[in-house]
Amino acid sequence: MARKAKEKLPAQETNAVGMNASAGSRIFDVLNYLIVSLVALTTILPFIYIIGASFASEYELATRPMFIIPRDVTLDAYKYIFSSNKIIMAFANSVFITLAGTLINLFCTVTMAYSLSKKRLRGRNFFLNMVIFSMFFSGGMIPTYIVVANWLHLKDTYWSVLLPGAISAYNMMIVKNFFQGIPQELEESASIDGCNDVGVLWKIVLPLSLPVLATFGLFYAVGHWNAYFGAMIYMTGAREKWPLQVLLREIIILANASAGDMANLDPNFVQPPEQSIKMAVIVVSTVPIMCVYPFLQKYFVKGVMVGALKG
Repeated sequence: MARKAKEKLPAQETNAVGMNASAGSRIFDVLNYLIVSLVALTTILPFIYIIGASFASEYELATRPMFIIPRDVTLDAYKYIFSSNKIIMAFANSVFITLAGTLINLFCTVTMAYSLSKKRLRGRNFFLNMVIFSMFFSGGMIPTYIVVANWLHLKDTYWSVLLPGAISAYNMMIVKNFFQGIPQELEESASIDGCNDVGVLWKIVLPLSLPVLATFGLFYAVGHWNAYFGAMIYMTGAREKWPLQVLLREIIILANASAGDMANLDPNFVQPPEQSIKMAVIVVSTVPIMCVYPFLQKYFVKGVMVGALKG
């Protein structure tokens, strides 16, 4: 009997340790969920406030420092923004610039990254050093403007905002490292079957690179959608080609300037609050690009880790 009691003690101790470990693991999970929820809440609350403030009245914005749902809902800010048909043209310009710019970016990034990932490329080290040099040094805004406007004669064209940023050296280096991680045996088997380098890239490498292409495609698309400075300095004489961001910027600047003229033409005109217009502009310019993210989410987590680990 004494021997059986001694044999039961280790099992009881093991069960106690397992229960303690299980309880500690649950507490750890609860704390993790709590911290992540708080971080997510602090991230989403400002945007929810912006959406609510875009529908708020001037009095409510002045008297309530923070709110989620406005008491007096008004569409004056959105009516002011969409009062001109130019907003539709600017939206179409932004969509075109985003799609065309992203395709150009991905084409230049993929082709250059695939070429530099091959050690048999002649002058590979020279080109890599030139790319690395461009990551640390730049000619500056004025020389770039002279090249684009005077030498290439691209001013007042879509090419002025598409070509200067056709490739990102940092993104290209990450994609190059990803291509180097693809097993060489796959490319060699395709070469044996008669594929040249273009065929290997199109039929073997690109299908295996959907996560990295989706990730950097999203990065490029967001950059083109939010960009306004290039169009602002290169398209001064082509207002019909302005993207959405430049037009919304002008709406904010001219909001107060046009209030007096509108009041003289229409005595019942009520000028929307400047703060409400700013909030509505943020919503109009942010929501379209946010709708793209769910379609790329399944690739994003996998692609964003590219280059983090070296196997």
